[in-house]
Order: sequence, then structure tokens, then C-alpha cells
Amino acid sequence: MPICEADPWRMQYFKDVSCPAEVRIPTEDFDAYEWNPAHHWVYNKLLIAESQGLTCAPHGVTPRSFPVFSKPLINLRGMGAGSRVLASLEDYERHESGGHFWMTLLKGEHVSSDIALRDGAAVWFRHARGIPSGAGTFDYWIVDAAPYVGLERYCGAWLARHLAGYTGMVNLESIGGRIIEVHLRFSDQWPDLYGRGWLDALVGLYARGEWKFTAVDARTGYSVVLFGPHGIEYRHPPAERVQELIRTPGVTSIQITFHAYRAAASHAMPPGGFRLAVVNCWDLEAGRRVRAKLAALFGLRRDALAS
Repeated sequence: MPICEADPWRMQYFKDVSCPAEVRIPTEDFDAYEWNPAHHWVYNKLLIAESQGLTCAPHGVTPRSFPVFSKPLINLRGMGAGSRVLASLEDYERHESGGHFWMTLLKGEHVSSDIALRDGAAVWFRHARGIPSGAGTFDYWIVDAAPYVGLERYCGAWLARHLAGYTGMVNLESIGGRIIEVHLRFSDQWPDLYGRGWLDALVGLYARGEWKFTAVDARTGYSVVLFGPHGIEYRHPPAERVQELIRTPGVTSIQITFHAYRAAASHAMPPGGFRLAVVNCWDLEAGRRVRAKLAALFGLRRDALAS
């Protein structure tokens, strides 16, 4: 499949898309890193922080004040693996680790922005706001139809300075209006919420270097996440029960977001929980009701949920 998806639960979005066989569109960071050698330096998060004048340094350089945020310099598996707040010098000394760095602890909204670029110039934006539930997990994401004018101005200027010559999708994560991560791909968690014709425009960008998309039916959607406790070997719920839930009015798709025949510990997950499922929807309350039903299928009590 020219839209190169490694996660079987997301194949549903791309299986019917017409794409030339010679065109490769990444959805995974390890593919995007390999296929873009001129620009893959952006996966070094220390360089991203330095490019914005944020206070930061590799582990080994002791922070002068606390708290700070610590994470790996490069993490192609995602999901916030290895990240944490360091509240004190004692905390820093306990968790000091080669290949990690610390930076200013940013405050504000956590936003995931998908951006189409032609030769480094932004031609389309779409933003999702994460509603956190603690320890690196999110309760749900609001996939906004409205523009984020200030953030688009800031990110567009940064991209023009640093990604000249790049044509394709970029996903930026930001907190409080400052970029914390750059990915040379789009977010494959919610493409069904971008509207009719978006996937065809995506193919045109990679195949012909053109962007033709008019979001005439753009509307705000939601991506509701189900986390469970770590330390459990989960099993997929019955497929027929999941299909019943997908037919819930206001729900667009359901992803069961782990491999059925791999050990739980082999999955990259945030400290706060093991991600079991994602419910994409136009109606947030419908998405929450479906999440609760999925939780029951996984045998989780309401008070055991990480989100």
C-alpha cells in the first residue's frame, strides 16, 4: 500500500485510496526518517528546542532551576515513552540518563497540528487539542474545524526557515504555542475527521507536488481514547461487538490500538496507561458512551480506567 501504514487498526482509513504504486506516503516516523535524509534532523527534539531559544540541554548538564521536562532526544516509537517532569535536583540525579535531555516545562494547551507543505511553505493546517488525563495520557482530542491564527503564523514561519525544499505532510506538537516535536508525516489517528477529498489531496501532494483541497464540509470532531492499567495482557474484544458499536450514531470509526499477539510490554505506551482503543466521532457524548462499552468488553471497572 503506497500509504505506508504499520498499524493494522488504521488500515481502515487507507485501504480504498487510489495512489500510484511508486509514491510512498509515510504514516510512521521510522519510514519518514529514512525517506527524508535532508530533513530528518527535526526528530532531534533538543535541536527543536534550541531552534526556538528554549532553555534546554542534554542530561549531564545540570538544570539551574526546577521543574524541567525530560525526554529522549529521539523517540521514533512515540507515545511519550521515557518522558517525565523532573521536579528537583534529587529527581534529576535519580533519572539522569544518556540519550535524554531536559527543557523548559511549558504550560498551556497541547496541540497536534497537521500541515501540508510545498517547498517548506504551509498551504493547509488542521489542529487538534488534547485534553489531558495525566501521566502522558489524553482523555480525548478535539479536532477543530476553526483556524488557530497565532499558532499558524508562528509554525508557518518556523517551517519556512527550517524546512525549505520539503514537500509533504508535517505534524507539529506544541504546548503553549511553542513546538515540542516535529514529525515528517501526518497524524493517522483521525483522518476520517478531515472531510471528503482530504485523502485524495494527500496523494496529490506526494505524487504531483500540488495541494487541492477545499474543506467545504469541515466540522469539529473528537477522538476519544481508552486507556487501561499497565501490567495486564489484554485481549481484543469480539469483532462483532466492535462492529455493533461502530454503528452508533455520531461515531465514525473505532481502533483497537494494540497487537493481539504481542506482549503488552513490547508496545510503546505513556507512563499513565496502556492505550486500548480510540473512538473517532462527531458527537463527544456518543464517543464517551462507546468508550465505556469498550471498557466493559475489556473487563475494566470505571474506577480502574486511566482516562
